[in-house]
Amino acid sequence: MMMRKLTKFNHTMGFQITHSNKPKKVKPFSCPNNDDDNNGGTNGGSLIPDDVPGYASWLAKHPSALNMFDSITKEAKGKKVVVFLDYDGTLSPIVDDPDKAFMSAEMRMAVREVAKHFPTSIISGRRRERVKEFVQLSNVYYAGSHGLDIMAPPRAVKACDKKGNEGAFQPAKLFLPAIQEMSIELEDTIREIQGARIEDNKFCISVHYRQVPPKDHEMLKEKVKSLVGNRPNFLLTEGKMVLEVRPSIEWNKGDALNYLLDTLGFSNAKDVLPLYIGDDRTDEDAFKVIASRREGFPIIVSSIPKDTIAWFSLRDPSEVLAFLLRLAKWKKSEIHFFK
Repeated sequence: MMMRKLTKFNHTMGFQITHSNKPKKVKPFSCPNNDDDNNGGTNGGSLIPDDVPGYASWLAKHPSALNMFDSITKEAKGKKVVVFLDYDGTLSPIVDDPDKAFMSAEMRMAVREVAKHFPTSIISGRRRERVKEFVQLSNVYYAGSHGLDIMAPPRAVKACDKKGNEGAFQPAKLFLPAIQEMSIELEDTIREIQGARIEDNKFCISVHYRQVPPKDHEMLKEKVKSLVGNRPNFLLTEGKMVLEVRPSIEWNKGDALNYLLDTLGFSNAKDVLPLYIGDDRTDEDAFKVIASRREGFPIIVSSIPKDTIAWFSLRDPSEVLAFLLRLAKWKKSEIHFFK
């Protein structure tokens, strides 16, 4: 029955899906036109930038979540939607100084409204405490260090550690001394490179090079890769003008999504639809989890064509804001309808 409903849903939205047990990336054959298309930009539909080669064809494969909003909410009706959000590039713009990646008051209000109606988690590569400082909301759950530091919902708390980290789940806790040593070594390695900076995210280390002269980018990458390459307990990933050093354990944002679903009591529920919005390579791990479930809404934030297994897209944080506002408004109207 679930497969029949999923097949019907994907057929309605222009998706093709395999009937085998092996999940296959859904592929829309067109970007449907509906009433939302007339709204334009961040007020409804997604405008196609004329100056970005290949964006129109990419958008046909990853249709705007704003244009598809009616179809998304139709599928979500009567289901338990659980919301997951990245921070940088999703709730806030990408900026030169990572300490100034502030979210707008309007975005904060939108996230607060969404969290009133749906369990909402923010999964970021940043230190969990830092993300909470940026977001300033108490009705959302926080996962920092790409999911290596998760604050569990209060009702799931069974103990409180000596530092008062009530409900904190930290699968890489034993790596902390080694991470601190690695941070010092990285500082020494990049010290002479103008504009390079280290951000201590507790369970991962970010090497930012957005302010490094372009001619020095490769030199910085090679220095960091050489250092990490000699440390089998660490792995190196790349983001938007940032290199990230993490413990080499089997844990990522997709695992964090599953952990939060389980902690919230939704792991075995058949009527749960995870909705994940993110813009970075690390968010693809969460998209994979949703794709494997073959139910839910993986949404990539990008204004340029990029490889992704996300089914939908939004151009930038302004469209994320519009989508979240509509999501909260839809749920509120649904509640009022049944009163």
